[in-house]
Amino acid sequence: MNTAEEHIYEDIPYRLVRSPRRKRLGLVLAASGVEVRIPQRCAARHGHRFLQENIRWVRTQLLRASERAAEIPRYRYGFGEMFPWLGRKLPLERAAQSTGAGVRADRIHLYSRYRQPTEAQLQTALYKLYQREALALLTDKSALYADRLDLQFSSVRVRRTRSKWGHCTIRGELQYNWLVCLAPEPVVDYLVAHEVCHLRHHNHSRAFWQLVDSVCPRYRELRGWLRDNGHRLTV
Repeated sequence: MNTAEEHIYEDIPYRLVRSPRRKRLGLVLAASGVEVRIPQRCAARHGHRFLQENIRWVRTQLLRASERAAEIPRYRYGFGEMFPWLGRKLPLERAAQSTGAGVRADRIHLYSRYRQPTEAQLQTALYKLYQREALALLTDKSALYADRLDLQFSSVRVRRTRSKWGHCTIRGELQYNWLVCLAPEPVVDYLVAHEVCHLRHHNHSRAFWQLVDSVCPRYRELRGWLRDNGHRLTV
């Protein structure tokens, strides 16, 4: 079981985390802040010294994290506001009926049963709409790539995850972070191609990347886009 102690060096707070499974000292910029991870029986002074010896790297990482956080867009949830879909910004308009809700070519139609919905109510409804539309889109694209490669998947699921854009299970289940549908469509195609190729190769071997290249020749460029801009994909 991990144990943690709170400390501060100069102006940087950090946690000294002991782990029975760890064999080496390590530095991690976690969601909770800077962590110095050390083996269970390692003396605390070694962890403190390790941080001090790598303080320049820590400051660089904190600066980059701050810069990336500043690039994350903020939205007001109201009709008439603009929201992303497949790399474009579309106006949010009210749908008269629930059956009329959906993403159209030039706008997003959202239904709300409230006459004057709050921002929180609109945000919840918009998330549900995004998930529904993303599931349909990603299912269609998955079927397209699976057919091209003569592969089969058992199901497609979408959810909002913190660290992964996609996952293919050994049972053939394809899982996607629905936020990827905010990216330009070629990026979405790359992610789908990537996960579908895992149906044949459950690894990142040379054979896997050759298969990806066969259906998505721009995969290096598009993978780089997702790496550099993925933090901006939010609503």
